[in-house]
Amino acid sequence: MTAEPGLPPDSRDRPPPAPNEVRRALGAFASGVTVITALHGGEPVGFACQSFASVSLEPPLVLFCADHRGRTWPRIRAAGRFCVNVLAHDQEDVVRRFGSSTGAKFDGLEWDRSRWGAPALRGVLTRVHAEVGDVHPAGDHDVVIGRVLEVEVPGDQEPMIFFRSGFGLGRRAGDDTVSEAELWAWGDRWE
Repeated sequence: MTAEPGLPPDSRDRPPPAPNEVRRALGAFASGVTVITALHGGEPVGFACQSFASVSLEPPLVLFCADHRGRTWPRIRAAGRFCVNVLAHDQEDVVRRFGSSTGAKFDGLEWDRSRWGAPALRGVLTRVHAEVGDVHPAGDHDVVIGRVLEVEVPGDQEPMIFFRSGFGLGRRAGDDTVSEAELWAWGDRWE
């Protein structure tokens, strides 16, 4: 079907953008970085997540997106409660630990068990304690709506920012330090 002159094209007239086009465009959207944690069967679990947002103040709701093919998200969902740990600018070691699909993420890491039963990471800007509410499948991810139980603001440092495949805002369009293969590399590994 072709659009009439002067009207927008029909979305069926061309295929959607390729994944690399989408990555490049969406990589220009700077976001904060979080680590979503929970206790599952007495074992701490967690993953790095940049897809986090406030949904509502009344009632207090947040959302995050999790790759439903990952190993950690099903365990957090089964636990029922989680903690969103909003990372500070100097916690790149933490995001690399939780952004990796290998290794023991909590080995040698100092954390506390919150009164809600989830690991609360130290040195973070904010902690949002919540319980899993609605889960909406969306492509290869689940959009998770969490009902907020408590918030803590233990730090006042600068936030960690993820922008154009790296941490911080120092990257410009066409920056040769980031190759096409690296584009969103960390985000692709996050659950």
